[in-house]
Amino acid sequence: MIGGILTSLGFVFSAFAGSLLHLYLCLGVLAGSGWALVFAPALGTLSRYFSRRRVLAVGLALTGNGASSLLLAPALQLLLNTFGWRGALLLLGAITLHLTPCGALLRPLELPGDPLAPPRGPLAAFGLGLFTRRAFLVFALGTALVGGGYFVPYVHLAPHALDRGLGGYRAALVVAVAAVADAGARLVCGWLADQGWVPLPRLLAVFGALTGLGLLAVGLVPVVGNEEGWGVSLLATAGVYGLGAGSYAPLVFGVLPGLVGIGGVVQATGLVMMLMSLGGLLGPPLSGFLRDETGDFTASFLVCGTLVLSGSFIYMGLPGALPSCSPAAGPATPPPERGELLPVPQAALLSPGGPHSTLDTTC
Repeated sequence: MIGGILTSLGFVFSAFAGSLLHLYLCLGVLAGSGWALVFAPALGTLSRYFSRRRVLAVGLALTGNGASSLLLAPALQLLLNTFGWRGALLLLGAITLHLTPCGALLRPLELPGDPLAPPRGPLAAFGLGLFTRRAFLVFALGTALVGGGYFVPYVHLAPHALDRGLGGYRAALVVAVAAVADAGARLVCGWLADQGWVPLPRLLAVFGALTGLGLLAVGLVPVVGNEEGWGVSLLATAGVYGLGAGSYAPLVFGVLPGLVGIGGVVQATGLVMMLMSLGGLLGPPLSGFLRDETGDFTASFLVCGTLVLSGSFIYMGLPGALPSCSPAAGPATPPPERGELLPVPQAALLSPGGPHSTLDTTC
């Protein structure tokens, strides 16, 4: 709820900016802090609500990103043409204020496996002890590299389309196609991941690689012959990128309970967002620098696609990412959904093996 207020204030204050420093502080620091306070608790709490269909639930929630990109790409162009950039920021401030009542609808859920006492010390409070686990350390390094290229299309896909000879609304259509593919892929991949046919780390590496290949393809698209053309090749490659990025998004959060346990998933979600943001600090500025040096975005998308492919290669070090040489048992059947926000008696979590059975901590 506090994050919604900070994000809204960041947009509103940015509308009165008189310098770039003003925008950096308001839109970057203030609104960025608000987004962090919104995103990590929302995704972390959602992961605790579901067990059997966790990745699908995360993917369904994350379709909001794709839907907003689809709607805002042409809508923002209209707002800019009608009200100017200051008026557009004021209206966005009003829209993002709705994050506050959304936060009021979230309720905490206590689960077996949660720590009995609040963490003590800065390392435990911020979840930094998770980096001592090899699997999470591999995951963190791969995610930081992926973040270096993942956010570049959010900033430079439309300018890249303009550089390739497309008009304003046709460039917005490129963003819209990527957003539609992104939203659809999040749902399909969430359903696929929850079937248990393929280990989540393996899916994460595959779809991360597809995202990187999509970025490379976007960068290699030739210039459109005339401004009236629709740029079919750029639309197609943007769609490929959207499919890869949309499939990657729910997996990067859905794999966390298996790496850190359900009790540490909220802290791990915050750390994942921090790592991707650190990569985002490198990607878009590097992309803009390469655009200034070379005159177009070709080198920008090639470098950022390479970063995403490198991170996906590191994901192959996660448990289950590579096929095992020994025969493996079939995927375990996840526990059925036990009802949102309804705690389960501890006795119900005992497996039928008897009183010495271990607790099921995957709920």
